[in-house]
Formats: sequence, structure tokens, C-alpha cells
Amino acid sequence: MKDPRAAIRAKAMALGFDAIGFARAELGADTGLRLRKFLSNGYHGEMSWLAERTYERSEPKNLWSEARSVISLGLTYCPDQNPLTNSESRSIGNISVYARNRDYHQYFKGLLKHLAQCVVSEIGCDVKVFVDTAPVMEKPLAEKSGLGWIGKHTNLVSRRHGSWLFLGEIYVNVRIEEELPHPNLCGTCSRCLDICPTHAFPAAYQLDATRCISYLTIEHRGSIPINMRENIGNRIYGCDDCLAACPWNRFARDLTPHPQLQARSDLKAPNLGFLASLGEGGFRQFFSGSPIKRIGWTRFLRNVLIAIGNSQDVNLVNCITPYLNHDDAVIAETSAWAEKRLAS
Repeated sequence: MKDPRAAIRAKAMALGFDAIGFARAELGADTGLRLRKFLSNGYHGEMSWLAERTYERSEPKNLWSEARSVISLGLTYCPDQNPLTNSESRSIGNISVYARNRDYHQYFKGLLKHLAQCVVSEIGCDVKVFVDTAPVMEKPLAEKSGLGWIGKHTNLVSRRHGSWLFLGEIYVNVRIEEELPHPNLCGTCSRCLDICPTHAFPAAYQLDATRCISYLTIEHRGSIPINMRENIGNRIYGCDDCLAACPWNRFARDLTPHPQLQARSDLKAPNLGFLASLGEGGFRQFFSGSPIKRIGWTRFLRNVLIAIGNSQDVNLVNCITPYLNHDDAVIAETSAWAEKRLAS
């Protein structure tokens, strides 16, 4: 069979993808071993879905026995400014770059389906398409496909796109010649580890998600531990610090070329007082179509109250008062903590 990679790559670029690579549908024993160690250490916290399908996640063929090759795709969501600058403005809510517009999954999956049709036409095969919605080890597969390397912050780093790549995959049941894996270019740099406000990295290439601000503000359902709250600062949904600190970002584009992935102006630096006053109905309306909506008003309000407590802005105390006697025990306790912080 003629090597189809050039034709598939050209179609992918024409559709708007920013990165593409090819790998065998194999990860090897080391990847599964690292996953099991991560789980045995309890680093996954409340993300039980990671433990429930370990077998399928550890090897592509365990998910789809016919898989022979994987096409890894990337879309850049590079922001127009360094997200670290937001942490300096205490009276605004800092939202992770990836969540400042609509949920990327639908847009990405639409592009993948178009490309998958072209792959079927080109080489005559069966395909399966995935975008972060199935037990797929996206980052190791992207590394094997030559898209970049897994950095010390456990995220993919690209020479061209820095740390700002969404990942998706097309599994195919025919063999496509694989790319050479990308060499690791982190060197002695440890900026991503050093900048983490909550010290979520026990060591390089290891993440304790239970200490990660992204986990705490998105996945964690209960009260956030008090000893973590001050270091959360004004981050109300996710955290970009370890990504933004990577020096390879200087080679990334100034701004993602995809309008669907560019930040809404009202989500770049939203006022904490405004967010606290939304109410449940206002929250659902304001964040319609946003990934933020999925955590619900109560969890989101908990995050906003912590940011207000860290703001040192006494003008925001009136935003806390309505929640001091809230029916939800987490909201009531977090409100009392925030009020005490502002008073001191």
C-alpha cells in the first residue's frame, strides 16, 4: 500500500488542524505501570473514572482490539497574552485559558469526523474517533506520534505550539508507518515545577492531582482544604501556571487561529463581585455552552468565594453576606472563611 501519510497530513492541515502524527497502536508496559502507580498513590483523588477503566486506558488495543495505528491530532488554543498576568489582579476571577470560550470537544470532534471520512476514503479502513471522552492515553500517544514530548509538568510540550494543544485521536485498523517519537527537550529546566502554587508535583513527571488547583476547583466536590485556599489565589476554574511557565511557549503563535477557541472578552478578567451575584439561573445563562457550566453553580460559587477571601478587597464583603447562612454547608463555611479573611 502506498504511504498515505502525506495525503492525510495535507487534508488535516486543510481542515484546520495544527499538528498531526502517526504511531502504532501500542504504548508498552511502562505507560501502564506509571498509570497504576499514579492510581495506587491515590493521586487521582475523586476521579474514579480513571481507576474504573485502567485496562482499556493502558493500551489502545484493549479499548478496540482491531486498532493497529493511531493518528494523533492537535489544535492550538494559544492565548493572546500570558495568563500569569491575571493572577496579579486580585479582584478578578482567573479562568483557565481553555475554558474562556465554548467547550472545545464538539468543535474538535467535528473536525476529526471530517478527517476520519477522508482516511477511510484514502486507505479503506475502519476508524474510531476520540476527544477526551474515552479511556485513551492522549499524551503518551501524541508523544509517540511525534507531536511533542511529555514535560516535567506531565503535559505535552510542542516545539511549535508550546503547552497549548488540545489533543484528539483517530484509531484505524490498518497499519500506517509510524513517526519517530519526539525527544524530550526539557533539559535541566524546572520552571513548571517551581511555579506551582500548591506544590502538586512530588517529583518531575509526577502529578498529585489532589493538590492541583485544576483538580480542586473543577473535580473536587466538597470543601476545599483550608491549607490550600490561600495559594489558590483568584483562580476560580482551573490553573495555567505550569503551562504558562514553560519557556517553549515563546515559539507558540501569538493567538490561536480558531475563533471557537479564542477567549470571550467577558471571560478574560471577570469581576468577582459580578460572578458572586449571578445566582444559579444567571450562572447557567452566562456560562451557556461553556465547560464551566458542568461543575454547577454551587461548586463554582465555592471557588468565587475563596477568590474573594483572597482578594484583600474589603469592598467585596457585601458579596459574601448573602451566603453566610446558605443551606449548603460548604457554601456557608466558605463564606465565613472568606469574610474572616477580609476582616483580617
